[in-house]
Amino acid sequence: MRIFQHVTDIGDLSAALAEAQEVKRNRFAWQNLGHNKTALLIFFNNSLRTRLSTQKAAMNLGMNVIVLDVNQGAWKLETERGVIMDGDKSEHLLEAIPVMASYCDIIGVRSFARFENRADDYEERILNQFIQYSGRPVFFMESATVHPLQAFADLITIEENWKPSNASKPKVVMTWAPHPKALPQAVPNSFAEWMLAADVDFVITHPEGYELDPQFVGSARVEYDQMKAFEGADFVYAKNWSCPGVTRPEDYGKVLDDYHKMMNWTVDAAHMAVTNNAAFLHCLPVRRNMIVTDDVIESPRSLVIPEAANREISAQVVLKRMLESL
Repeated sequence: MRIFQHVTDIGDLSAALAEAQEVKRNRFAWQNLGHNKTALLIFFNNSLRTRLSTQKAAMNLGMNVIVLDVNQGAWKLETERGVIMDGDKSEHLLEAIPVMASYCDIIGVRSFARFENRADDYEERILNQFIQYSGRPVFFMESATVHPLQAFADLITIEENWKPSNASKPKVVMTWAPHPKALPQAVPNSFAEWMLAADVDFVITHPEGYELDPQFVGSARVEYDQMKAFEGADFVYAKNWSCPGVTRPEDYGKVLDDYHKMMNWTVDAAHMAVTNNAAFLHCLPVRRNMIVTDDVIESPRSLVIPEAANREISAQVVLKRMLESL
């Protein structure tokens, strides 16, 4: 595997999930793969789980790890062509990428949406430059549009906690929830993409105007009545996202309504009461009593901590496969 961006890059999902459990049983069984190999993790944005879990996964495989915070301690990087560089950016990404690649074997990049231009974000210009100019395997540690390591960990968590009853497959609901800031669509995009590839009954619920890009929604059922969407759910995945600008590009990245008016979308006990004793999922960090109430996130049915722990496993499967391809 040379690129990890979409669910299709992981291949057969059943095989990937089985491999995840094999890795979980013995995290240190493949240290020979990473011996004298180096992973470079490049962060254009802040991180907690992604940074720690990916570093740990690489070390489990015997790799050396270099972490670069682009905005702290490195030259400011220009990312656009044709720019007269007379401002505060001292180095261009086109020189920086091959230099960075010369110090490593695998590159992970984290770069959020800028919300300046929808086309630029959805073309993934920064990440695609790493793919084009590094000559190294590249995996996405969250980009402008996707967060596949998170979605893979989410699927592992669902697989581990699904106990079949009368239904042959779980009902998974992804719900929009209020937030005071404009957030990217990367997490919901990838979650939708991975759920559609998995054997689940998948429903997306959100207010009108927050429709995700059709390339990620696919055949998912979209329900604008949140309580109706929650009925009979086995897993509830809560996440805020700003307007994707599908029908109105000028609204891209905006919060369409005052969040104080949208607090009825907060996942609380009343919402969870109509589910099939659903488990609660969230990628973290979470704004308590905005995205979800204290009682729900602290309940025995909250999986946010094991979900976060599975980030190590998803990252290790990806790195293992990339090492095997070198």
